[in-house]
Amino acid sequence: MSAQQAVLDAGYMARALELARKGRYSTHPNPRVGCVIVRDAQVVGEGWHVRAGEPHAEVHALRQAGEQARGATAYVTLEPCSHHGRTPPCADALVKAGVGRVVAAMQDPNPQVAGRGLQRLHDAGIEVHSGVLQAEARKLNKGFIKRMESGLPYVRVKLAMSLDGRTAMASGESQWITGPEARAAVQRLRAQSSVVLSGADTVLTDNARLTVRPEQLALDPEQTALAASRAPLRVLVDGRLRVPLDTAFFQAGPALVAACAGADAVAHYQAQGHELLSLPGAQGHVDLRALLLELGARGANDVLVEAGPRLAGAFAQLGLVDEYQIFIAGKFLGSSARPLLDLPLSRMDEALELNIVKMRAVGSDWHVIALPAPRRGV
Repeated sequence: MSAQQAVLDAGYMARALELARKGRYSTHPNPRVGCVIVRDAQVVGEGWHVRAGEPHAEVHALRQAGEQARGATAYVTLEPCSHHGRTPPCADALVKAGVGRVVAAMQDPNPQVAGRGLQRLHDAGIEVHSGVLQAEARKLNKGFIKRMESGLPYVRVKLAMSLDGRTAMASGESQWITGPEARAAVQRLRAQSSVVLSGADTVLTDNARLTVRPEQLALDPEQTALAASRAPLRVLVDGRLRVPLDTAFFQAGPALVAACAGADAVAHYQAQGHELLSLPGAQGHVDLRALLLELGARGANDVLVEAGPRLAGAFAQLGLVDEYQIFIAGKFLGSSARPLLDLPLSRMDEALELNIVKMRAVGSDWHVIALPAPRRGV
């Protein structure tokens, strides 16, 4: 391949990724995928996957291209599927349309595909290339990839704190540490997630609902409508079933409650429109890894944890956090206020190191994205 062709491929794939990002609020549990079809250096078709059960990106792009797809190049951000799911295989659609070349950003990690789509195209005489802007494509679908490779969803822990690292006053009062722009960013994080998860302490103290509020998203009308069309599953970790069913959290809609026991209460929760999931645990504390595996088995790609110091600290201690989303307000709450995490450490070498990958101003606050550094000796 010439250097000029490589540059062209990267440019068209960048456009396909831009299209794929349009589905970040709606494709769950499917990955976000975009497709661009090019013939004679002209884009003749574009498409992106909107939601599960509807046509995939390739089908939208092929419909737009029509007969101009014959002999064209299709740029796809994920290997075209080769199996029958809720829709027919996209690899077959590309073969039928007569495309001459397919460029994929990455191979599909789904074991049902895993190279078979590209092989199907190759066997049909279509020129195939893979790996163009692969890092960007993987970043777009972190949760889907992790779930396919490990059975676990990608876990983000959202934290809001003052400059002195406090999250609430000693009384538990915490609204509002950050400003409206930061709260809008949190709403967008919720809308992008498969699951929003919290604990009994947070729900009881803050009277939290953990819903997506479309009017606070600060998105364009199309994206707002897509975000409003799919509510993330709200999960409450309540080992001892302390949260009454008449609280705002339960009144806001169906929820999944993870508890250590309470099998005799399943019917009671079901009658109120909720699900009670009994999981293993010790001393009233739910096994969080078992919970994540259950959520992954249900198709959850991304879990957003919005919890108090104890539950957030438990995720950190167990090494279950993939990413921290930290919002920092320009204020001091004082030494008697509650800490960011309940994470008892006694020595400096026990500190959990983070790699800060992004920092930006959000209104009058700061938004920091940090990834846990690999643990020493691991």
